[in-house]
Amino acid sequence: MSKRLQAVRGMNDILPSTVQDWQYIENLLRQLTVAYGYHEIRTPHLEQTELFCRSIGDVTDIVEKEMYTFDDRNGDSITLRPEGTASCVRAGIEHGLFYHQTQKWWYMGPMFRHERPQKGRYRQFYQFGLEAFGFSGPDIDAEIIAFSARLWKELGLLDSLELQLNSLGTPAIRQQYREQLIAYFQQHHDQLDEDSQRRLLSNPMRILDSKNPALATLIANAPKLSEHLDDESQQHFQGLCTLLDKLGIAYVINPCLVRGLDYYTKTVFEWVTTELGTQGTVCAGGRYDGLVEQLGGQATPAFGFAVGIERLVSMLQARDSEHRASRQPMVLSVMAAEDVDFSRALILAETLRSRCPALRIELHCGGGRLKNQFKRANQQGARWAIVVGDEQATAAEPFMFKWLQEETLPIALNESQLLLHLQSLLEQ
Repeated sequence: MSKRLQAVRGMNDILPSTVQDWQYIENLLRQLTVAYGYHEIRTPHLEQTELFCRSIGDVTDIVEKEMYTFDDRNGDSITLRPEGTASCVRAGIEHGLFYHQTQKWWYMGPMFRHERPQKGRYRQFYQFGLEAFGFSGPDIDAEIIAFSARLWKELGLLDSLELQLNSLGTPAIRQQYREQLIAYFQQHHDQLDEDSQRRLLSNPMRILDSKNPALATLIANAPKLSEHLDDESQQHFQGLCTLLDKLGIAYVINPCLVRGLDYYTKTVFEWVTTELGTQGTVCAGGRYDGLVEQLGGQATPAFGFAVGIERLVSMLQARDSEHRASRQPMVLSVMAAEDVDFSRALILAETLRSRCPALRIELHCGGGRLKNQFKRANQQGARWAIVVGDEQATAAEPFMFKWLQEETLPIALNESQLLLHLQSLLEQ
């Protein structure tokens, strides 16, 4: 007996029963990108491995442990993209889109990381991201954070999320701070867990982001990067805070917020929640002013963020079940009475799809008794049903219109009357 085939571990199916929640979020994101003036970019799922090693950092968890990397038939090292920013930067450099230009882009699609699968965290996961290039001031930081705040408000999730901010300063300042951190944690080496000891000399700032509660006091007493920022970074961060205050967007300054990617400079931020267990970060991003130059382009300031779609879907489903029905399209079932030419129902369904695009038309294929067809229409969540009757018996009014969720008598209508009736119902 052959082995039963299953999805690759950590690669999950998105089934029709839940895909409508995905579509609702995706459509809302597309609407917001239009309102904010961002343009879509689509990059390949596969990139040269060097792109992520040079951008994300050799000593990050992503590069060290999580990337799907392999040699192709030419012997080139290829990686499934673990995040979207590096690909956007590569595309902008390759096509000459950053030279004396500003760009505002968005992307949406699958990313890949070989992590331990758990709820809301898959090895193939979906992200939406914004990236802005050529803007050096805190105004673009504020606009992108405002975009994210508007998204939560539209989804009804704003009261469940907290905005955390920090500034990482410039690379030169971080290098000085890094040396202070190493000296501090070396004094307490025995208190560090195995993972923090491994990071001590390679990436000590990541220790500040440890989720190990046993290290909480040690981290709280560590030197603060905010106390060592240069004047430019301090002014930039204060300018952002002032703009957020004027927008009425609440935030908390978290001096331990460092993010897991090496390319960040100055502003970093996260939206976090307690509704998803240990996976509390829903959206994160920041400024990466040196990345374009680091990957071979001209020095270009940049700011962006990414949000995990799975985590948004989980939050929406957990607290918004009563509103799911209102987001689904209105369903109309079209069926043919027994011994009726099916082509008449098929033609009617096509006419309705042209005239009433707001409706989801479920045409009953396969024949069968009307009782069974009505049962299937109810299972499909149909609000109304149209029965195509016998043409000879009902030549003047060949269609029977019926409410499925109310105790009302069917109405006999001709095609013109039927279209007017449906348009009237849709306008209510």
